[in-house]
Amino acid sequence: MLPDYIAKAVPNPASNRAPWYVNTAPSYAGIFLWIGFYQAIAAGTADRATTAVAIFALAVAGLLSYALYYYVPGMLGMKTGYPLYVVGSSTFGTKGGYLMPGLLMGVLQVGWFAVGTYLASQYILSAFGAVAKPRTLPFLVIAVLWGYTMAYVGVKGIRFVSRVSLFLNIIPFLMLLVVLFATRDGWTRHVPANPDPMLSFAMLIQIVIGFFATAGAAGADFGMNNRNARDIRLGGLVGIALAALYAGALPWLSVAGARVLNPTLQATGYDAAIASIGGFMSSAMFLLFALASIAPSCICAFVAANSFSTMIPGVPRMSSTMAAMTIAIILAVTGAAADLVGFFSIVGASFGPICGAMIADYILSGRKWAGPREGINWAGYISWALGFFVGILPFLPVSQALKDASQPAAVYSTLTGFAVYWLLAKAGMEPAVVGAKANSKAADWL
Repeated sequence: MLPDYIAKAVPNPASNRAPWYVNTAPSYAGIFLWIGFYQAIAAGTADRATTAVAIFALAVAGLLSYALYYYVPGMLGMKTGYPLYVVGSSTFGTKGGYLMPGLLMGVLQVGWFAVGTYLASQYILSAFGAVAKPRTLPFLVIAVLWGYTMAYVGVKGIRFVSRVSLFLNIIPFLMLLVVLFATRDGWTRHVPANPDPMLSFAMLIQIVIGFFATAGAAGADFGMNNRNARDIRLGGLVGIALAALYAGALPWLSVAGARVLNPTLQATGYDAAIASIGGFMSSAMFLLFALASIAPSCICAFVAANSFSTMIPGVPRMSSTMAAMTIAIILAVTGAAADLVGFFSIVGASFGPICGAMIADYILSGRKWAGPREGINWAGYISWALGFFVGILPFLPVSQALKDASQPAAVYSTLTGFAVYWLLAKAGMEPAVVGAKANSKAADWL
């Protein structure tokens, strides 16, 4: 017997598919154009990397994001017509799929929503010249209003958000150019104070992939709306590899430039680069960047709502979402969501081995979806656990040298997940496939 979240799933038919430039590319580009990606892009790297190293690292990170985190889930979604929580039941089992990637995706969206609420509140207050610090009354008011409004729209009005998301993407796309131009006299003269090309290269890859890991796994949900493998490739190369380079390099250069123009500036956040422009232009850009955060915030709430309502159908969709988003708002108001690089590292450690295990399962199954596997697929869970351990090495009480050597931890956790799943699958630890689902609706797409 298949659980309802699989048995009731219906593959997206060919008639509903669309070209890559209509859905996958603009959707992924919008994710990278969100301030949550580049607010801390220069943290720990602006004083270590030259502009050439930074740009090269961001280009490599974009390609790795495409190849290791998006491509296989995207192909599975395209070939089957099913979303992540269904195709993931092969790697983690019909029962195991409840937790991973099912509920885990929803839980991590709570963290992403907290980050979005924190940054939106910070940028809105900065636009009006107010103190943009958590645990203050103005921050509390903005965070609560923003958080609950975005959560409600995410559950009830996501179709409207989807229609205006392309327009909202244009705002940060252009504003990134404006800030880059305003700081041009600085970033062209940037010289790292403490040059360390290898560490800065690894850290930039860690930041990008940590940010992207969950979105990459959700490639199944994007892929099920694509027509063929060409759509998967072009949508990913443009919307991920190219977008990551654009939305990563321009803010990094802007922060580096702002620090050269103002040698007393110690901050490495992108908001510092915006503030360095000063005047009305700076205030307007803070407000515009906050406005462009509407779509990502609503999408976080929407994905969380899908996860909780699918995996816990007994709880009303609105109730579970609002309860989860309340936790997110608390994380934002208290400032717990401020450590972006740390959060990215946790995300990378959580979803990196999931993607690695899915790649191994996909290859071993003949580059197709094997179908849901009975119960819990311990090959998937063990590979995730070991990969997660590798991914959190920078947080463990080890020497700084080992912490530095473990970067980019998200990549190593992914490779660990791949290798362990491959070995355990070869050792016969994969449970049997539940034939009914694999051989019925899904078979039309394989």
